[in-house]
Amino acid sequence: MKLYKILLLPISLLYGLIILIRNLFFDYGIFSSKPFKVPVIVVGNLSTGGTGKTPHIEYLVRVLKEQYNIAVLSRGYGRKTSGFILASMESTAREIGDEPLQIKKKNPEITVAVCASRVKGIKKILAEKETTDAILLDDAFQHRHVKASLSILLTDYSRLYANDFMLPSGNLREFANGSARADIIIVTKTPAIFSPLDRRFLIDRLHPKPNQKVFFSYTSYGKHLISVNTGQPAPFEKTYYFEKYAVLLITGIANAANIEYYIKNQTENFRHIAFPDHHKYSSKDLKQIKNLFDNIAEENKIIITTEKDAMRLMDAGLKEQASQLPILYLPIKVRFHNDDAEEFNTYILSHVKKN
Repeated sequence: MKLYKILLLPISLLYGLIILIRNLFFDYGIFSSKPFKVPVIVVGNLSTGGTGKTPHIEYLVRVLKEQYNIAVLSRGYGRKTSGFILASMESTAREIGDEPLQIKKKNPEITVAVCASRVKGIKKILAEKETTDAILLDDAFQHRHVKASLSILLTDYSRLYANDFMLPSGNLREFANGSARADIIIVTKTPAIFSPLDRRFLIDRLHPKPNQKVFFSYTSYGKHLISVNTGQPAPFEKTYYFEKYAVLLITGIANAANIEYYIKNQTENFRHIAFPDHHKYSSKDLKQIKNLFDNIAEENKIIITTEKDAMRLMDAGLKEQASQLPILYLPIKVRFHNDDAEEFNTYILSHVKKN
């Protein structure tokens, strides 16, 4: 452990103690948790971010939306607005946040809303969308004022909560024993090739309780790059661009290691500009990107970004400037290993049906 992290340990222990007491107050009913008449599925993590919550919410949407009227409720991190807002196809990242906007753009038929208070948000959804059958709460594992019918905890394969420590020495929002509240634990961003020995090792490391189910997911990248400016697929499959073009990668996400590794290993000429998570792009940023892009000597060159970053780059104040650059984003989907997908899907559908 680095020296500065050791020096911060007393603060981490104090912070952890405060969160522990808060959780005990909920456990013993001193603080109340509000139940609702429809299933409320919480997706969250113990760490500060980068576990893949949005792609997993999208996976749940795909599983449920053919049979049920579902809603997604998020805090709308990074938005410039406040209060409860129902997303529309005309919403912007500044109004509702990049993640809710991404979910709405890909699933226009479902209800997507943002509200800092999850209790108020759920009440508003049920009042305005009376046919709602189930609600998915994004990044709400610590929002215990809502009594979830099912809690899904995500942990990054390369940064397991079992190997981490409390903020600010580590990245945990609460001690690792908070994982006991989860009904399902998903180890995310695992390698595409995943052996039974890897599975056994990770289960042993996480020490799940007998009632907890553990699943393993990985990231699957789409065949085509998508134009940020038009929303249409590029004319060739992505491998053509990786083989023929110099790539400038632009990211403003919590953990860009996976997409960086994925692209870097497929192209000989690669550069990366990394901004902070949920970075609000400015005209100055786009000028910086353009200058670096113009300085790439190769004639064939493109800019690639993530879906989440694309939502912020499509902001009305930046559209004209961004349209002057060949920016493409790489779509992703979550997939599960082996028989995990069937078991997970069945479990989720059964839960919503019963509740």
